Amino acid sequence: MTEILGPDGLRAGATAVVTEAYSFACMRCGYGWEQAYEIEHHVDADGRTFVLYVADGRIVPSPLNRPTCRSCDGHVVRILRPGRVASARDARHRERRVPAAGPVEAPWTPEGPAPLP
Repeated sequence: MTEILGPDGLRAGATAVVTEAYSFACMRCGYGWEQAYEIEHHVDADGRTFVLYVADGRIVPSPLNRPTCRSCDGHVVRILRPGRVASARDARHRERRVPAAGPVEAPWTPEGPAPLP
């Protein structure tokens, strides 16, 4: 389906466009992703307002109404503020420096055997 945009970049009839982004995490398979949406505000012929969610240039269902996992098609999906999936991926790939383990000295007690020289 081809979308017709007006001279100002809005689809025909859109009164305003707001951009929102969300992070998603599937509780079934563990897959995480992020998506930005253009939320177009419209008024129908009867004067009622409605919105269209647009992602990657296509009209899509609201991500807030029963989101679907892109990996397993599951519907047990947690919606998070934007950037959460990216920050989790960054943390997983960050190098962690662990100090080298050295010899551990145990204290000598008179009841135990004497330490070796």
